Amino acid sequence: MKEFISETIMEKYEFRNIRPEEVDQAVRMEQICFPPNEACSEKHMRERILQVSEFFLVAVDKETGKIAGFLSGNATDEEVFRDEFFTDVTLKNPKGKNIMLLGLEVLPEYRGQGLARELMYQYLKREKENGREKVFLTCLDNKVEMYTKMGYKDLGISDSSWGGEEWHDMLYTL
Repeated sequence: MKEFISETIMEKYEFRNIRPEEVDQAVRMEQICFPPNEACSEKHMRERILQVSEFFLVAVDKETGKIAGFLSGNATDEEVFRDEFFTDVTLKNPKGKNIMLLGLEVLPEYRGQGLARELMYQYLKREKENGREKVFLTCLDNKVEMYTKMGYKDLGISDSSWGGEEWHDMLYTL
């Protein structure tokens, strides 16, 4: 991915793994950023955060100390995205060669600043340094162009039916 680091973004936000005491913030963000049929349940979000926090990258507003956005995923050796990644944290393989991204979230008041793009850049950079090979995600049709601009390849319509929606499988090769 083309380096995106913006001095303004780097001055305003701290990028790091999520902390256990931030679970409630992340659960609220999930409910704000996704419609009810697409949002991960509170139970599953809590399990993922507490069991695979190393796969959550948060952008914390340095002025307020609050999470402005985050990107979450999980490591695996699998190469096909499936809905169970959202609900079954035991599918993780911390040493897996691939990442399944499960959510990119930026609170409405922080959108339009390039924060989502910076979160993605920082996440991909980190996982490449961790020896990962590929990153997979699913997105709705209206987000394909955004992810393509970030370097993802559209693999076509996914088998995923999460939330009763039609998704596209996207792939980024590290």
